[in-house]
Amino acid sequence: MYVAIRVVSLLLIICGLMLLGADLISTLERGGGVVIRSLDHDWTALHRDSIEAFKAWLEHRAPGPVTHGIESFLATPGWAVFGVLGVVLAFLFGRRSALEA
Repeated sequence: MYVAIRVVSLLLIICGLMLLGADLISTLERGGGVVIRSLDHDWTALHRDSIEAFKAWLEHRAPGPVTHGIESFLATPGWAVFGVLGVVLAFLFGRRSALEA
């Protein structure tokens, strides 16, 4: 169980670093204008129809505060969401000592 979660945390960290690298490259391409893509933008780049369907479902089915909270979450940088979650999981399920095994 620990090994599987550690692998998932490693994949999340790698995904976060890839998204951070993409933002850095886009910043360099713009000549120094800072580019930080949100999770919403990253999801749109992967599959536009699914994010639009999710937002339509959210608008019609969820209460206002929940909708606002999820839209705020989707506005966070994509690299922060994946990277921070990966680091937290790696910290929680890190190497165990011989006494814990």
